[in-house]
Amino acid sequence: MITEIRMDTVASYKHTTSLVTDKKINLIYGLNGTGKSTISNFLYAPDDPEFRFCSKAPAQTTPVLVYNQKFIRDIFFVADNLKGIFSLSKENKEAEQKIAEGTKKQTQLEQSLQSKRREKEQTNQAFLNQKQQATEEVWGIKKTYTGGDRVLEYCLKGLMGKKETLFEHLLAISKPTSEPTRGIQALRKDVDALKGDDANPQQPLSNITFQAHYVEPDQLFGTSILGNADSEVASLIEQLGNADWVKQGIEFLPNEVSETGAQCPFCQETTITNKFVESVRSYFDESYQKQLDALTAMQEKYQVAIESLPGVSAFTDHPFAQEHKGTLLSKYQLLVTSMRDNAGKIGEKIRSPKATVALTDTSSLTEDFNSEVAAINKVISEYNQKLQNRESSLAKLKDEFWLLMRWQYDQTVSRFEQDLQAVNQKLKVLDTEIGKINSDLAKIKEQITEAQKQTVNVDAAVDAINAGLLDLGIADFSVKKHSDSLYRVVRAGGDNDAFHSLSEGEKMMISFLYFCELCKGKSSTDDTHTQRIVVIDDPISSLSHVFVFNVGRLIRMLFFKDDRFCQVIVLTHSLYFFYELTETNHDRRKETQKLFRLTKRSTGSNIQEMKYEEIQNDYQAYWSVINDHNQPPALIANCMRNIIEYFFNFVRKKDLGNVFQMPELQDARFQAFCRYINRESHSLGQNIIDMKEFDYGIFKEGLRLVFEKTGYPDHYKAMSKC
Repeated sequence: MITEIRMDTVASYKHTTSLVTDKKINLIYGLNGTGKSTISNFLYAPDDPEFRFCSKAPAQTTPVLVYNQKFIRDIFFVADNLKGIFSLSKENKEAEQKIAEGTKKQTQLEQSLQSKRREKEQTNQAFLNQKQQATEEVWGIKKTYTGGDRVLEYCLKGLMGKKETLFEHLLAISKPTSEPTRGIQALRKDVDALKGDDANPQQPLSNITFQAHYVEPDQLFGTSILGNADSEVASLIEQLGNADWVKQGIEFLPNEVSETGAQCPFCQETTITNKFVESVRSYFDESYQKQLDALTAMQEKYQVAIESLPGVSAFTDHPFAQEHKGTLLSKYQLLVTSMRDNAGKIGEKIRSPKATVALTDTSSLTEDFNSEVAAINKVISEYNQKLQNRESSLAKLKDEFWLLMRWQYDQTVSRFEQDLQAVNQKLKVLDTEIGKINSDLAKIKEQITEAQKQTVNVDAAVDAINAGLLDLGIADFSVKKHSDSLYRVVRAGGDNDAFHSLSEGEKMMISFLYFCELCKGKSSTDDTHTQRIVVIDDPISSLSHVFVFNVGRLIRMLFFKDDRFCQVIVLTHSLYFFYELTETNHDRRKETQKLFRLTKRSTGSNIQEMKYEEIQNDYQAYWSVINDHNQPPALIANCMRNIIEYFFNFVRKKDLGNVFQMPELQDARFQAFCRYINRESHSLGQNIIDMKEFDYGIFKEGLRLVFEKTGYPDHYKAMSKC
């Protein structure tokens, strides 16, 4: 059974539209030009290239037999003779028993085969749903990393059009053995540095160079600086331990002391003599002074070296130092503080030469700071190198991005891979089972074929077709057996091929009766199918109402009630015929039938499910078309023609030509309306479109005038709202 017919990009089907059904009987109504024949032609030759965008589900079904104009042309016009229809006779009971037993087994195997195929389709569909879920989850990569600042969007180039493409790309990436060490923000920063407006080579940081490191280990700081031991005051100064105090005070003594003495800078009494001054000064001899001068020189150089150090901002303001800023600040602070402490100790030594001091060795601190600078410079060097090879650097970052994505989406990918492994295992088992059933079916069909060769002929079908013609009151022509496997249509009393000389209605009836027998019989002795799907496209287009009733009865009796036909699809333009085939009992209709309507607008044909209550007669259907201005101009014009012809010729018994002689329609703007509506031919579409004379408003106004001026304005108002 066909569960879905999908039409797309063919003839009047400009977009996808589907017929979905689960019923045996499917009735499709549509006015001429809405796309009925396109559906039947697709089912007649689904492999035709023009139907490459159309499909049916399931793809494999029981044989589909289609009655349409292509069938009539291929069977009756192209072929010189009709192919015989093989029917079973009862002359060989043994062969008949073999056929019956084989057919029973074949039916069971075919049912089992359909069950396995359905299970396979369900398995595939379930897996497709699982894949769709995984694909949607992975599509989150595109949603997250495209748009916005677009920094990482280049990583998805070529993967943003289809969800499946992105999913397959991620699926092809092997999962990293360990979690990537760098996250999205680090990658984003690197990519931005290479692609941003500031993507220029960066200068490395300079190391701190301190020119006075040699001062710190000088032995003079650990030496007690003492004066001349031969001085008369040496023992006293050494005993009192106040050399530093005396040295400071001697600066206040005059160079020349009078005989009366000089004032002491300490006690302010006139106790200082020349001899005392010479003794004190002799204590602080040249050696003492040289050591003090050496300390002073080291102090000056040390201080100058400190002041020449670059400020910390020279390091922390560099864009590549931001991650190291805290470390740089602490190490710089420790280094400068230590140097300033050393400077203070040098000052203390100068003030108290006798005291010893120990300076901190800052060379290790300088090296420690410079090691941090070296780490930053390494990053700068790597960046500059990447900048020189920008494309390869971006490619590596892209690879790093996708490894990170593969790690982050591993749960989704792993679940999908497990689902894929499970479904492949299940499909493998099902394929094995299906293969076994097909093998058994082939053997059964071979047995049936051999038995059928002993008990089939084409005579029964000839008799059935001719009986059907007589039942319809047709005695002027019949079907005659031409050979063991061929028929010919002949007129009464003659043997020449008569099909081409028949009327359209006669051709329709004999071709349809032949089709009915073909559905009941077999196309060859090798035909072993037990069930068929039947598609019938407008079998009453050229028939009188008497034949329409008979065809409807034949379809109901032969196809609707026979279990050999697992599905029947009937397409028609006639609401009368559509209504005739519709089951009137609500419960039986709900169980066995589905109704559909075909419509066509400027946007293309569309298939819609139809309720029984929506069925209108032909006259109402014509009005519904012209009330929709979106319908094709040719269809609207033809429906107007049919409405006027039906109403005035059949209902009001008025001559159609006289209707258009009214003065109100002689206005020049209504000439196109009158010319196209009041014509013998209904084939108006091409003329209207080519001459561009169709104006919906004018045509609708003309139709209104026809009804108003002939005395039926209320009828027009009522129908124009339907």
